[in-house]
Amino acid sequence: MSNPLNIDAPAGVPWIDFTREFDAPVEAVFNAHRDPELVRQWLGPRGYEMVVERWDFTSGGGYRYTHRDGDNVYAFRGTFHTVRDNDLAIQTFEFEGAPDDVAIEFMRFVDLGDGRCRLEGHSVGPTVEGRDMMIQSGMEKGMVEGYERLDELVAASSSTPADAASTNG
Repeated sequence: MSNPLNIDAPAGVPWIDFTREFDAPVEAVFNAHRDPELVRQWLGPRGYEMVVERWDFTSGGGYRYTHRDGDNVYAFRGTFHTVRDNDLAIQTFEFEGAPDDVAIEFMRFVDLGDGRCRLEGHSVGPTVEGRDMMIQSGMEKGMVEGYERLDELVAASSSTPADAASTNG
């Protein structure tokens, strides 16, 4: 069962808040954001091909990636301003199809104990219209499906041969 994604996007303001809990340690969820090969496996909606051209998840690093859905290609880029292991990432985010509409995003990785964590996000853009365009673009569907894929990825990585043997015996 998947944990719900909670999105708060009040009318008339250029920001979006979200929270999502994971049944995985904060280190696993953070690493899935840091490692470009893992990012490629979960970020975005199901059925899209993702190509990571650059992914330097460090303070001062940057990224660029594309999602392909048939003949449609969607490109995204930004800069990681601050990255603190298992705690915080502050980045810019730009959909290249809407140039000059750059958001700044804050993601907190919160350790809930008992091998669980919560991701808390806050994204602020320059205009309400740009924020509304993001919401209407299918952002929520992409986030829900991406985080479901992240659940699958961290669940698979936390399974060890010993775990499998104990459930089969």
